[in-house]
Amino acid sequence: MEISWGLLAVGVVLLLFGAYASWTAGRIDRLHTRVDLARASLEKELAQRSALVAELAGAGVLDPASSLLLLDAAHRARAASPEPMENREQAESALTRAVHATGTDVEPWAGELNLAMRRVQLARRFHNDVVVSTRDLRQRRLVRWFRLAGRAPLPTTIELEDGS
Repeated sequence: MEISWGLLAVGVVLLLFGAYASWTAGRIDRLHTRVDLARASLEKELAQRSALVAELAGAGVLDPASSLLLLDAAHRARAASPEPMENREQAESALTRAVHATGTDVEPWAGELNLAMRRVQLARRFHNDVVVSTRDLRQRRLVRWFRLAGRAPLPTTIELEDGS
């Protein structure tokens, strides 16, 4: 009778561990999906910001030097490839610096541009928060030992000057 209780205890422990491992693997998968969605949202906000800056530069409301600086920075941000991310981060940071360096307080552009800049800040923060959560979960010992994250690459944060 003792052997059957021992086997039952081992079976319950294995069942609980299997449930935990399955739940954790599913959570990691959901977090990776959230990272992908947050990255897509950030990409969309960056594209909208560069399009707005290019439109402002071509509107003829700024002096020619400021217009040229903004147009060049917006074009470089749009043309920067997402991989390697360092190039994209540098181009987007240069666009932020160009916006701040030029007098873009022209109405009605100021409000729309400030909103676009704020949306980029929020999208980047949200992306980085999800990445940190994913990385924290993936650093747990059981996740690493049993490779519950599969072969998914470890997500990275995006560091750029966005005016925050």
